[in-house]
Amino acid sequence: MPVKSPVIVDLKFIPEEVDAALVSAFPGREVINLADPVHEGRDLKGIDYAVVWKSAPDLFSRAPDLKVVFSGGAGVDHVLTLPGLPEVPLVRFVDRSLTTRMSEWVVMQCLLHLRQHRAYEARAKAHIWEDLIQPEAADITVGVMGLGVLGQDAITKLSMMGFKTVGWSRSKKHIEGTGTFDADGLDVFLSKTDFLVGLLPLTDETRGIFNAGLFAKLSRKGPFGAPVFINGGRGGSQVETDILSSLESGTLGAASLDVFEQEPLSKNSPFWDMDNVYVTPHVAASSDVKALFSHVEQQIERFESGQPLQHLVDRKAGY
Repeated sequence: MPVKSPVIVDLKFIPEEVDAALVSAFPGREVINLADPVHEGRDLKGIDYAVVWKSAPDLFSRAPDLKVVFSGGAGVDHVLTLPGLPEVPLVRFVDRSLTTRMSEWVVMQCLLHLRQHRAYEARAKAHIWEDLIQPEAADITVGVMGLGVLGQDAITKLSMMGFKTVGWSRSKKHIEGTGTFDADGLDVFLSKTDFLVGLLPLTDETRGIFNAGLFAKLSRKGPFGAPVFINGGRGGSQVETDILSSLESGTLGAASLDVFEQEPLSKNSPFWDMDNVYVTPHVAASSDVKALFSHVEQQIERFESGQPLQHLVDRKAGY
């Protein structure tokens, strides 16, 4: 029986979670966890597989013989920009747990804004008993930009909560019960949207797409009079100076941001202290590390048995 290739693991996740998941992962294979000092300077030639998330910039020069690269998350822009990325299949992480976590975050943010949670928090701290406007979910149209697996599931969960939904993607998608728009219908989509949810991959076309010009086209017919921006996709898709100016001018009423142009977010960023902004540290859809390794094991088994890999990235499209 041929010796199974080791697997390189280079994940900037919580180290304890990675270590715990590796206890039972990749049976019969050596695992080279580059976070472990014991592998410092390790010769990585002749190894077929690497699982990466924001990996070291010299990884691919150290591991020149890779046959498949696995992203540790649904996004792959962090891999596509690494120097020396070999011309081998690149597989993104698709899993029920990752999809569910993103939808939970999106629904939570929409509900926080809908029920004016931050305003009630402030009044509670000041011991003020005051009733605020309380629209229901059916009074709000949530527009989701990005209709891949994450976007479509978010729409399903938002619809279950009673929100009206519309969706946008570069190419037309059909979602039962939801109006969808393609590139040519962006302005119409925006005009219908009270809460805008960004779940776009980062590509040349989407970089900086969430800007002042786009925010100005959002609906102002909702019960709050100003739209809300919620981004759980990619920080590079937003222009943060425009978000700030739009919040200050009232073009946007509030925002929820899980991703940023530079991460971690600077301690001096005004977003931290804004009453109408929720900040989370890129955790909207944190990968379940055990599920990630199980996914990689399944794909390696397919690859070694001659079956096609699943969830392959189209490098030209960027996702």
